[in-house]
Amino acid sequence: MATMPMMKTKTAVSGLDLPPDARVGIIAGGGSLPVEVAQGLATRGYPPFLLLMEGEADRERDLRLYEHDSLALEQIGSLVPTLKRYGITHLVLAGEIKRRPQLARIRLSLGLLAILPSVIMALARGDDGLLKVVTRGLERRGIKVIGAHQVVPELAAAEGTLTATAPKQSDWRDIEAARQAAKAIGALDIGQAAIAIGGRAIALEGIEGTHGLLERTRELRGHGRLAGKTRGVLVKCAKPGQELRADLPSIGPQTVEAAHAAGLAGIAVEAGRSLILEGPVTLGRANALGLFIVGLPATEPPHG
Repeated sequence: MATMPMMKTKTAVSGLDLPPDARVGIIAGGGSLPVEVAQGLATRGYPPFLLLMEGEADRERDLRLYEHDSLALEQIGSLVPTLKRYGITHLVLAGEIKRRPQLARIRLSLGLLAILPSVIMALARGDDGLLKVVTRGLERRGIKVIGAHQVVPELAAAEGTLTATAPKQSDWRDIEAARQAAKAIGALDIGQAAIAIGGRAIALEGIEGTHGLLERTRELRGHGRLAGKTRGVLVKCAKPGQELRADLPSIGPQTVEAAHAAGLAGIAVEAGRSLILEGPVTLGRANALGLFIVGLPATEPPHG
C-alpha cells in the first residue's frame, strides 16, 4: 500500500459515523473521483477495496494501487456476492458510468431475478430512479451505501466565491436563470446543468453531459440571438429529491477549460451538494483564466 495505516477511531471520517472495523469498497467508474475517494479513505486509515467497472474505470494505474477486482456491467448479479466475498460493509459509488447494461447479456441469478422487475422499471424512469433502486437493494443486503462527500468532505464545494474573480452584478442574473432551468430539468431526471447568457437560459444538459453542453454553447456563440452577447454562466445543481449518495454534480479542470472555450464568465454549483474534483488544479486554472467559481446555498434539505 502506498499509504501507511493509521489508528482508526469512530470519528476518523469527518461527518460520518464509520466504525473502526468498517471495510469500505468503491465501485469505480470513470474520471478522477474514484482515485480521490480512495486516497481520502487510505489517508484516514481505511484502505479501500476497488471494484473496477470494466470499460468504465479509466484511471486504472492509480486504482490498482489498492486491493481490487473487476466486474462487467452485465455481471451485476454477482455484485453483492463479490462485495460479501471481500468483506465489504460500506460502499461508495464513484465515477461516471457512460453506458447502461445490455439486458440481453446480463447473467441472471436468483438474487437478481428477485429485483429484475424493479431494475427494468428504474431504467425507464431515468438515472436517479436506477441509483435509488441499486442503493436500496444493496442496503437490504447489509451493505451501507455512503456518499463520496461523506467520506472525503473536502471534495464538496464550499459556499461563497471560491476564486480570485467574483461574479459581476449581471452574472447573478445569469446564475439565477440557469439555476432555475437546471432545477427544472433535474425534476424531470434529464440533467443537472444549464447555461444562461444575458439573463436567460440558452442551453440545457441532455444525454451528452456537461462537456457536450459546453461544446454546444461554444458553437451557439455565432447564433443570431447570441451574436454580440458576452459572458454567461454554467450552473450545476443536484436534482430535486436526488439520491445524494451517488451521482452528485461535479466540476473539474476540464469543465473550467470548456467553460472558458465557450466564452463563459464563470461556474456556479450548489455548496455541499456538488463536488469539485482535483480542487487545487480546478481553482488554479479558473484563476489563471479569469473565471469565477461560486458555491450557492442549497435550496432544499439534504436527502440521504
